[in-house]
Amino acid sequence: MSTPQTSIAPNAPALAAQVAPPSASLMSRPEFVWGVATASYQIEGAIAEDGRLPSIWDTFSATPGKVLHGDTGDGACDHYHRWSEDVDLIESLGVDAYRLSIAWPRVMHADGTPNRKGLDFYKKLLQRLADKGIQSFVTLYHWDLPQHLEDRGGWLNRDTAYRFAEYADLVSRELKGLVTGWATLNEPWCSAYLGYGNGHHAPGLSNGRYATQALHHLLLAHGLALPLLQANDPTAKRGIVANVGRGTTDSSKEADITAARRYEVQHNDWILQPLLKGSYPEELFKLWPGTEPLVLDGDMEIISRPLDFLGINYYFRCNLHSDGGTGFVDVPLEGVERTQMGWEVYPQGLEDLLRRFKDQYDRLPPIYITENGMASSDEVINGEVVDEQRMRFMKSHFAAVSRAMDAGVDVRGYFAWSLMDNFEWAFGYERRFGITHVDYQTQVRTLKHSGQAFKAFLALRRGS
Repeated sequence: MSTPQTSIAPNAPALAAQVAPPSASLMSRPEFVWGVATASYQIEGAIAEDGRLPSIWDTFSATPGKVLHGDTGDGACDHYHRWSEDVDLIESLGVDAYRLSIAWPRVMHADGTPNRKGLDFYKKLLQRLADKGIQSFVTLYHWDLPQHLEDRGGWLNRDTAYRFAEYADLVSRELKGLVTGWATLNEPWCSAYLGYGNGHHAPGLSNGRYATQALHHLLLAHGLALPLLQANDPTAKRGIVANVGRGTTDSSKEADITAARRYEVQHNDWILQPLLKGSYPEELFKLWPGTEPLVLDGDMEIISRPLDFLGINYYFRCNLHSDGGTGFVDVPLEGVERTQMGWEVYPQGLEDLLRRFKDQYDRLPPIYITENGMASSDEVINGEVVDEQRMRFMKSHFAAVSRAMDAGVDVRGYFAWSLMDNFEWAFGYERRFGITHVDYQTQVRTLKHSGQAFKAFLALRRGS
């Protein structure tokens, strides 16, 4: 087992200042939750151990041409075996909380009975976190659908929503008392659009009608799970995590302004409006005519059940122009800062969206920023990883959240994406999002300068 390199430079205040939010920020309140985040398939590895079943991402990543360089999640960060060391790393950072996900294929057999070995893994992990005073925010579905359910139609099959409810029931009964907050789904937009709409993610299908129907069943699964989570683990918060995107235009043409608005309808309101208003945005189906999902009586009431919190994941904005019809095209701006993913660094977009959601949705629950981060091509040189761009990214986005809070947005916490470099889905291991570098050959973890600065900030916040 490797030992994380977590030393802090002697000048802690100067180091912390490289990422810290503005002085007197509401983010510095004692009750504000600071954390780091990961996801099961991206870090665990051990895909065939202790009864774990195949997932759609095992199938997808093993299909030639689907993932960059032919990478798979077979080994990932070997967290399944190194979890204790990784909890020590989390503790060393001084965070309040850790956001993780449960691997559905690891905890249930195909007949719906519990896989005790898989459940025991998460019980040990969560108990160790609790023993160290670290809150656990647990996501039930972070994209790793059991392959046997995909073979029966996956999220195109309404029955999958009911199988998810059974899974949520099992896991919340088994892990009750160990979880601070349950999130049903992570980024259903990605599961639906990237998985069923354009084929970029597992299961790799490409049909607009598939995307809207898959999204409806995902949200139905979410709504079905909420009362079960409440009954089984009543002291834990219940919510969902949505990825959001800022759409603007550099044009004054009405068609381009409309295109930018429709980007946000498709990217944000497609998810948030059914959750918070119980309806789908009509303008969505001007973008995608003829793709209205089959909605049965009572579905929208189930989907729009009250939430204790809303997780928001934010990474970038797009510059939109009209495609000449009802849709939009992304026209990348020149001369702007970008990350290894090619995404524009635009912290103002996070503030804009938080303020807009507050104004737009009367039922907006308290918000946690459950993912925010950037990829860079980091290397260990003389035992150090100097990632200055990530430190600037963190500081500017902390400031954006702080401004939104000053404007009255109820943000309760921030989770940096990610604790460590990991399997970045269709981009494999090339794109590094971690504040901790992972050598995938040796599994040595090295805290990057951004991680050291984050750690220094948290220590000063605690007064330690």
